[in-house]
Amino acid sequence: MSEVNLDSGMHRLRYLGLLLPYVGLLATWDLAANLGATLFWFALALLLLGWARRWRPVPSTLAILVTAAALRLLLLLLPPTLSGDVLRYVWDGKVAGAGFNPYELAPAAPQLEPLRDDGWNDLDHRDVATVYPPLALTLFGLASRFPLPVLAWKLILIGADLVGCLVLCRIAVARGQGRGAALWYAWNPLVVLETAGMGHVDALGVCLVLVVVWALAVKRDAATAALAAAAAILAKLVPLIMIPAWLRQSGRPWLFGGLAAVVLGFAFAPVFVPAGGVPSGYVRFGSSWEFNGPIYEPLWRVFDAAGSRAIGESVLERLKERTGEHDYWNRFYLWNYPRMHARLLLAVLLAVLLIRAWRRQEPETATGLGFEAMLLCSATVYPWYLLWLLPFAALECRAAWLVLCGSAILAYVPQFTDIPLMPWIFLALWAPYASIRLVERRWSGS
Repeated sequence: MSEVNLDSGMHRLRYLGLLLPYVGLLATWDLAANLGATLFWFALALLLLGWARRWRPVPSTLAILVTAAALRLLLLLLPPTLSGDVLRYVWDGKVAGAGFNPYELAPAAPQLEPLRDDGWNDLDHRDVATVYPPLALTLFGLASRFPLPVLAWKLILIGADLVGCLVLCRIAVARGQGRGAALWYAWNPLVVLETAGMGHVDALGVCLVLVVVWALAVKRDAATAALAAAAAILAKLVPLIMIPAWLRQSGRPWLFGGLAAVVLGFAFAPVFVPAGGVPSGYVRFGSSWEFNGPIYEPLWRVFDAAGSRAIGESVLERLKERTGEHDYWNRFYLWNYPRMHARLLLAVLLAVLLIRAWRRQEPETATGLGFEAMLLCSATVYPWYLLWLLPFAALECRAAWLVLCGSAILAYVPQFTDIPLMPWIFLALWAPYASIRLVERRWSGS
């Protein structure tokens, strides 16, 4: 198949057309304050992506990467109005660079008062210590040394993201799909917005996960896969859920596991040893963060309506009477509330879904199903969390995953308007995915 000639006038017009919604987003500037315009330009970008996916001949790898870079550079200067996470990245890097431990000291700690600047006033959750792993923190520190740290971080992230796009093209070609499948990720407005626009670290982890899949599925290189897996976990903890599958798929589990364990051990020792266990930020995030969980949101409401707290109290009282261990069972009252009941049930469901995913032979299929399970069972699902699923939606051509990645931006509506999440925004976001997924499952069995 011939490749697109970038000198052709028609093709130049095509590529210029793709840039239009991103110019619109840049002109909108404050995306949170102008959410209607943001949703309009995002929807237009999705429509143009669907049109581009039908181009014949398929763009070359160079054209895919050059266009992906252009889209990202257009949004590079956007202020982080939809999410302030990038401000926290820079702060944590600044704290580490000054010789303090961001895993022990939250931004509000009095010891850090000399470091406070204008950006400190805009930080969210100033009472929570960092939750970001060592590799991410190291790169935050690197970016914080530049005069424009947010811009420096975004450039680092864009570089990693473009590497991920290249690796995704290589995987798609090796699978016999052709590089065109990578367009669903490389030119996807969700990726561009959350990476270049809002600067979310997830894109770094996704890039490294793609290297893991490429090393396992294409190169059959267990050592490279192990090092990339460790680096992905050190960027964000999400890929931990896939270690059992990758161990088996590597063909050399002792080599894979040994290398990954050594790297992770050396990297995390300075994190866990001073804290005497799991750092407080991780505990706080895991136990109290919640927003837009697809099963969690309706489930805890069902438990609340059913009186699960009263049922739990009754069970605990009976256990105390039968065992006589009042002090032992009293500690469980702290966990006896509907939201925690929902979290515990979802932990069991996640284990079941992950075991099913781990049994798949193809690394790309197993990883996609694993990340889908993580999203379904999470109490918190922000739009940028979908970046973990999107490369595998592209490779697997799963309509439900692609639709979900398109509707994810609706999660910003209740955050910046008076419209509540439940029920209509929640249904608009999750119902199309659920409907298509049920049909896909009926026909494919996965």
